[in-house]
Amino acid sequence: MRTAFKASKPPVPRHLERFLEMLLAERGAAANTVEAYRRDLGDLSAFLRADPADADSAALQRYLAMLARAGASPATQSRRLSALKQFYRHLHAEGLRPDDPSASLNAPRRRRPLPKLLSEAEVGRLLAAAADLPGPEGARLLAMMELLYAAGLRASELVRLPYPPLTDEGRLLRVLGKGGRERAVPVSLPALAALARYQALRGHFLTRPSQARWLFPSGGRAGHLTRQRLGQLLAELAVTAGLRRDRVSPHVLRHAFATHLLAGGADLRAVQQMLGHADIATTEIYTHVLEERLRQLVIRHHPLADGTAG
Repeated sequence: MRTAFKASKPPVPRHLERFLEMLLAERGAAANTVEAYRRDLGDLSAFLRADPADADSAALQRYLAMLARAGASPATQSRRLSALKQFYRHLHAEGLRPDDPSASLNAPRRRRPLPKLLSEAEVGRLLAAAADLPGPEGARLLAMMELLYAAGLRASELVRLPYPPLTDEGRLLRVLGKGGRERAVPVSLPALAALARYQALRGHFLTRPSQARWLFPSGGRAGHLTRQRLGQLLAELAVTAGLRRDRVSPHVLRHAFATHLLAGGADLRAVQQMLGHADIATTEIYTHVLEERLRQLVIRHHPLADGTAG
């Protein structure tokens, strides 16, 4: 009877094995962590076709460049680089080589993740679903939805809106943002109408005098609706509107507010002011969202995008 031949694993370089033993014995690393280092450094060894302990900085640069060309994510590249740096620091500290060839290597820049986004039509479905809900709870939810989308509020800003919420002019919302910074945000006519309807029914939620200072009072310890309860209400509304629960949150509506404004031609500085961003670089993420949407539009609809035309 013939026995199937199994290729043996290549031997682990001696210095690499000592490094892995050190992780276990001295640092108390978990077995899974040690195995991850073994895989990452073994991949380097296979690329070099030599003992990685002898590699110079140029060889490590070529390895990192290969990872980028192969499409490895920035997170994967950063993890591999971390493994390299710890390995070569160990060799240098133990006197096993006179230098650290990884010292000059830099991690790849990670792109800031683009925020989740709802289309204008999807926001319209959410607003319509809220408008169909009866009683004080329905009026409150519609007012919260309108304010989130019309003013781009954070969840913490919405639940802590004061009562009365508008400035003397009657069209600006008084908002207390991060760091105690106050700002006045213009509010759309539909949002003002929803707010007026809710305020006529607001007494339904008032159970003690200490709650009267909040636009959205609640029986909890804080005296106002909590961010957690707001998130639950929006998730339930998403299901009613035929959307996935995880696609709808106060933060997603804030993103929709900013992106839809910019898509309509709004000035970036004005959007920054309405969002309450201290740094305009934070607001610029929304320009990247628009760029990505335009790129996808070209990919999907341009006649030459698939290379088949002509």
